[in-house]
Amino acid sequence: MQLLFDFLQDINPKNSKICSYLKCDAEEILILQFMLKEYLNDQKEFEVSLLLKEIFNKKDSKELFIYLPKIKNLLESGWIIGEQYPINSLTLLEILHSEIALSPSFFKLFEEENLDYHHENESLEITPYDDHFEFLKDQFFRISLLQKLSEERLDSTPCVKTKYHLKNIEDKITARLKITKTTIPAHQIIIENHLTSKEEIIFFALLKEEYTSSNSNLHDMNVLINLISNDEYDKIKNRALFDEKSPLIEKNILDYDELLNVFGGISRTFYIHEDVLQKIIHPKTKQKNKFSLHNLIKEQELFEILEPKLSLDEIILPEKTKNTLETILQQADPKVAKLLKTWGIKEKTSIQSKIIFYGASGTGKTLSALGIAKSLKKQVLSLDCSKVLSQYVGESEKNVRKIFDNYKEITKKSKNHPILLLDEADQFLSLRINSGSGAEKMHNQMQNIFLEQIEKFEGILIATTNLLETIDNAFSRRFDHKIEFKRPAEKERILLWEYYLPKNATFKEHSKQSLAQTLAKYNLSGGQISLIVKNTAYNVALKTKPIFEEKDFIESIQKELRSDFDKEKNLGFNAF
Repeated sequence: MQLLFDFLQDINPKNSKICSYLKCDAEEILILQFMLKEYLNDQKEFEVSLLLKEIFNKKDSKELFIYLPKIKNLLESGWIIGEQYPINSLTLLEILHSEIALSPSFFKLFEEENLDYHHENESLEITPYDDHFEFLKDQFFRISLLQKLSEERLDSTPCVKTKYHLKNIEDKITARLKITKTTIPAHQIIIENHLTSKEEIIFFALLKEEYTSSNSNLHDMNVLINLISNDEYDKIKNRALFDEKSPLIEKNILDYDELLNVFGGISRTFYIHEDVLQKIIHPKTKQKNKFSLHNLIKEQELFEILEPKLSLDEIILPEKTKNTLETILQQADPKVAKLLKTWGIKEKTSIQSKIIFYGASGTGKTLSALGIAKSLKKQVLSLDCSKVLSQYVGESEKNVRKIFDNYKEITKKSKNHPILLLDEADQFLSLRINSGSGAEKMHNQMQNIFLEQIEKFEGILIATTNLLETIDNAFSRRFDHKIEFKRPAEKERILLWEYYLPKNATFKEHSKQSLAQTLAKYNLSGGQISLIVKNTAYNVALKTKPIFEEKDFIESIQKELRSDFDKEKNLGFNAF
């Protein structure tokens, strides 16, 4: 029992061997020493406020507040226990009048004559990291210890040795990094993005999952939260680290998928962003083999990636149209998804929808497709349908299959399935003709293949067209939603003019708002308003005094109206 006698010495108990294992400061050692002495005199339990008053010779309870974090740290370390579990989840003020006692883990230390003190000498053997694999090995061991600690908290059996080993590996990592001159890609990402300690743990936990492909389910948000949380209050606070506006998401370090779980709620699974992962796995390459969406479509000519910039609620549309679009997005609501699955309306947990947007050019069809993608955190694969129509017999049918085969191949390699946008799809969807000519038979065959592929399609598909009347009924039935985009009314035109009128510009006769109201009297689409503002700005920029006048906009409006083909025929026109 030499360890016990050493610890009970009044002269500097920090010199005791046991103190090197406790990892406590001088005041915490003093508390444990006092409690042990009193325990040997038959006092087993202690009221915190009375204990602190006696140890530190304080009379006023207010003077004890500075010592309460010491008690909380001893509780979290497992050296003392409380009258109720988990006392370490209590606030400091609640701890003040709680009953505490020395824990079995603390007593057990004095019976273990062969403690792992060799860990204390590890600092003498510290060497630099030779490569990033050594660094990752230490970090993954650290995550394994945190996983073990998380399980122990859930089982209400805190293990002191786990915390001890965790502290040692963290000290070891810090010491080795200080003397390492080699660039460690994963550590470089931590530094460049100024990640906090909790963000760092999340990062390495997901990286461990990518490397080891274990069954520990570290991709799950709740598992990650448990990893970095000491109690229920911590768990609530730490959910913010997984929010869409969190640094990890906004800096494109992490990304996530959402799925409907068995309880009817939405579960998020997180993973390292592909670009970041490739920097770590292949630090010396230029990321030629990464499966980013841009690289996946680089070698084919059919698709173009469109990056959404505005979410649906930022787009100016007639109220009825916007409400319909928001109804589609509500499929992601867990209550809605659960009901639809219960009623047998849908089988998949993710959003599955085939939609037609129809209406005149410039009314917001493409922009709204991008808005849906932005709201769902997805990218858009856009196809100009005119590229598929070929003059060679049989090529069009082959290209139709190629559209959907390529899309399936891309979605297999991409973790976040993009939306498929078929822009100006009139030729695909038009009424079939039965005159019997070879060209028309070929066109009908192409449409039959397209119809078959639409039927089997899984995911979100949006087709845009100018006229719904020309769509074959067979296609119309295959689409879940047919949404009309009308030319904006005056109320929407005012908002559009206010949005597009130049910022930080000088207007001669009007304020920006009054000018918008004046110009909104002209019956223009959003696409036309955008184009008119750009053309007017180019002209005004050439003036000696670049000041915008009402007549400048009127001239551009009149030119646009004279060349407005929409009244005569429906041509492709970029929405907005």
